[in-house]
Amino acid sequence: MEHLDLSPWRVAHKSVLNLDQFDTRPPDQLPAESDALAAHTKKLSERLNHLQATLHAARSCSVLLVLQGMDTAGKDGAIRHVFSQVSPLGVRAVAFGAPTQEELQHDFLWRVHSKVPALGELAIFNRSHYEDVLVTRVRGLIDQATCEMRFRHIQHFESLLHESGTIILKCYLHISKHEQKKRLQARLDDPNKQWKLQPSDFTDRKLWPHFMRAYEEALSATSSSHAPWYVVPADSKPHRDLFIAALLVQVLEKLDLKMPKSAFSLSEVRLDG
Repeated sequence: MEHLDLSPWRVAHKSVLNLDQFDTRPPDQLPAESDALAAHTKKLSERLNHLQATLHAARSCSVLLVLQGMDTAGKDGAIRHVFSQVSPLGVRAVAFGAPTQEELQHDFLWRVHSKVPALGELAIFNRSHYEDVLVTRVRGLIDQATCEMRFRHIQHFESLLHESGTIILKCYLHISKHEQKKRLQARLDDPNKQWKLQPSDFTDRKLWPHFMRAYEEALSATSSSHAPWYVVPADSKPHRDLFIAALLVQVLEKLDLKMPKSAFSLSEVRLDG
């Protein structure tokens, strides 16, 4: 599965993106049987662990994985399952909620820049700087001119990260409105999951078409060769996780990372006893 051709789900820069043309269901190339799916995911997770350990040791670059999507699309679940086999050393997840009062006193990227990964680190953004061209746009907090200006700021920001050694991958978790309804109902029915619910989950659902148009505009405006967007089919949780794991493994393997050599001569080492 690490050799799955992911190019059909990659968003072309300044394309006329229509999310209705992307299936929210898993592609036929991925295994359908649960046992086969679990085996492939475990294999990819183990490979990802090795690659991330090499990234952490080499410290020659860093990786930023951005996860965006409608409520219940599975950002939390993807982080939990894709990285289940990966050592927490060198991996960090950051969740971006509504800006604090202090953060609102600065430019919209101020709170994001300090959270980007250092060399040797893999950081996962659960929501991100894109909230400021999605939620703010749909709710009428910014106008079109401000939104387009922020697109340019995001492009410059991500170019800065790229030129500083950060590999950027951005995944839009593409869930259907029907599947979201099922997941919201499951949360309503489960006392252990009700804490996740927010009033915005239900008000944003009523604005679904507006969010789809905002995502289409944002993804096409900010997908680039060094910071591409991928539309990840997310109606199936296991297939969603397999897709993201395969993407990470493919990108990390292309880096051809090597474990660094020892800083001193090991031939001179003599162990006592």
